[in-house]
Amino acid sequence: MARYTGPACRLCRREKMKLFLKGPKCDSMKCPIERRPYPPGEHGRGRIRESEYLLQLREKQKARRIYGRAREAVPQRLCQRPTPRRHHGREPVAPCLEQRLDNVVYRAGWAASRAQARQFVRTGT
Repeated sequence: MARYTGPACRLCRREKMKLFLKGPKCDSMKCPIERRPYPPGEHGRGRIRESEYLLQLREKQKARRIYGRAREAVPQRLCQRPTPRRHHGREPVAPCLEQRLDNVVYRAGWAASRAQARQFVRTGT
């Protein structure tokens, strides 16, 4: 599975809010969104038109970046459980992502970031 290995703070700047991808660095004044509160790139300071589609896309991308999933099918596949036909076999995506073990480790405070929590779960330390 492909995953993003580039600058994590660029993702925070793109979403115009702190996603806490770098752990304690995001709490300090060294966080790049504190220094440069505009989106990255050559045309980052330009005015963008807020549309309904743009708002939905930003929310989806924000959830994707927070939980560290690169593909769209993975969160959908996580939420498929056998249920009665009236629910069509799908549950809301956010509760399914919140119940993952790496997210529980992060929320418990055992890891500084979700990436570190994912590493703890994967290596068993």
